[in-house]
Amino acid sequence: MERWQKQLSDSAVKVEDLPFVSGSKEYLKKLQKVSEIFPIRINSYFLNQIKEENDPLWKQVVPTAEELDDFLSAEETLDTDPLNEEENMPVPELVHRYPDRVLLMLNNQCPIICRFCTRKRKIGFPGIVTRETLRQGIEYIARHPEIRDVIMSGGDPLLVPDKELERILGSLREIKHLEIIRIGTRVPGTLPERITPALCEMLKKFHPLYANLHFNHPAEITPEVELACNRMADAGIPLGSQTVLLKGVNDEVEIMKELVHKLLKIRIKPYYLYQADMTMGTDHFRTKIEKGLEIIRGLQGHTSGMGVPYFVIDTPGGGGKVRLLPDTVVEYNDREIMVRNFEGKVFRYPQPTEKSPKKNVPSATVVSSPDKLCEMA
Repeated sequence: MERWQKQLSDSAVKVEDLPFVSGSKEYLKKLQKVSEIFPIRINSYFLNQIKEENDPLWKQVVPTAEELDDFLSAEETLDTDPLNEEENMPVPELVHRYPDRVLLMLNNQCPIICRFCTRKRKIGFPGIVTRETLRQGIEYIARHPEIRDVIMSGGDPLLVPDKELERILGSLREIKHLEIIRIGTRVPGTLPERITPALCEMLKKFHPLYANLHFNHPAEITPEVELACNRMADAGIPLGSQTVLLKGVNDEVEIMKELVHKLLKIRIKPYYLYQADMTMGTDHFRTKIEKGLEIIRGLQGHTSGMGVPYFVIDTPGGGGKVRLLPDTVVEYNDREIMVRNFEGKVFRYPQPTEKSPKKNVPSATVVSSPDKLCEMA
């Protein structure tokens, strides 16, 4: 058994295994009820990173009574499948929401079970993803030449054993119209020992291969995580990070700035900052939309553009991702646009105008009077 497999087998999966949890019998009974609806898993590596009750890592993985309260008193706007994935599955466990790409679920197990997970309805329960569902998914991709991009997801696809993962990747690479394969994974940040040299050597055979990693807080980036991510980057896999905006975890500009700086240092491009989905049992994690805009505004101009992720909402009902921006455009018309910079200053920028060519003057020699491109309003 490899070290990462031992860490996985030593996971906390019961209420009595949870770190820094105490309370009345009634409270512990409530947590037990939570675990029956939404399973628990915290592998031993991640357990060792938790320092105290209510720290940013604890909040992401330890169930609380709020989770059950949210579930039992959920508003009509909350759902077990907020992104309507099930309705966009032409075959089991394959989501075809966008014209040219699909999401293929390889399993429904994760190194940790996040309490805010969009797929709480699936994760940790046996028998949902099988070799048969994978076969149907791969055949569907092969039958649809418009599909040029597949995201391997789950669960977490990097918990699939090397040989099985190689078989799946090989089957996908046999599809001539499939150009890009992406791996959606939280493994490098939560079970870094899994990113072995052997795994990376195998993955190198299937380029172009990209990885969308998941990091929510700077405390997740340890020396072990840095080694894991460097191995993937050295294998030629471009790394991007997806972060979920979580109340009480990372909903502050300075925390997010520290996170994106640490990600860039280990060769990970901050890609998405997600508004937390309207998943049943997770309402206590959700922030106001204004909070995400405030964070983006606090990053723009105060760190490099590489460090500013897109702030997006994955729209309810399966409408796809919509990017949200701070109020940078103040006003525009046919003559000019007024924009606001990171300092709050407003600038005018002239619109291009159509000019009639002057008679008897070669177009190459026409020179317009230079205008100021920007001036403070």
